[in-house]
Amino acid sequence: MFPLNPTPPEKLCDAEGRPYFLWDSDMTLDAFRALLVHDDPDVRAHAVGKLLRQARTDDALTFVIPDAVARDWSRVRRHLGRRREFWEWLLPKLVGHELDA
Repeated sequence: MFPLNPTPPEKLCDAEGRPYFLWDSDMTLDAFRALLVHDDPDVRAHAVGKLLRQARTDDALTFVIPDAVARDWSRVRRHLGRRREFWEWLLPKLVGHELDA
């Protein structure tokens, strides 16, 4: 893996505890972290997709394990919008194999 330069913890969230990448949701970082490990794979994929779509790459990679994203790729990819091509390029480099459609 390459070196990351994530947003410092004190700058990640606003005064209410909402991370910058959840600008369109009224959700705390702790609540969002719970969605990233949710038992329902569709709920988890939506949260991962939102993270990959809206967070800086270095920040996103501090919240998820690339192998787990690759494993759930068929569910995650539909939530990525314009960032999908970027993640289709980067993830194989991080996990060492092509992604399953």
